[in-house]
Amino acid sequence: MQRLNYATASPEALPKLQAVSAFVHHAGLDPKLLELVFMRASQINGCAWCLDFHSKRARHAGETEQRLNLLAAWRDAPLYSPKERAALEWTEAVTQIAGHPVPDEIYQRARQEFHDADLTNLTIAVGMINLWNRLNVAFQTDLSSVPQPA
Repeated sequence: MQRLNYATASPEALPKLQAVSAFVHHAGLDPKLLELVFMRASQINGCAWCLDFHSKRARHAGETEQRLNLLAAWRDAPLYSPKERAALEWTEAVTQIAGHPVPDEIYQRARQEFHDADLTNLTIAVGMINLWNRLNVAFQTDLSSVPQPA
């Protein structure tokens, strides 16, 4: 059962969080790549709400069921491009940053695929999905509130 509705509990915060999310979606990163990143972070964080939401958005953007189903095992699946692999590895490292820094070799692989602005915006995207994950997991957001993509 949902603990509280953070959107109504802090109505002034929600538009600001949504503005950062909107920025991320309009920052020039591939929408399918973003959905993979959002789903991978949400898998790590155990956020059912975000997994439901972003899997629907990924399918709507043209992502395949096979790639979504294999996302947790992306390292062993030959279905992801070098850029997607770099983004997923970066996502995992930034999401699991507690207690250890992002390794230089992961940073170097990300730098091979992303220029400064895109890597910065990707990192903002990872940070933002981690914030959404924390809100939804902490407050046990009701899955019935997950919208369908437009």
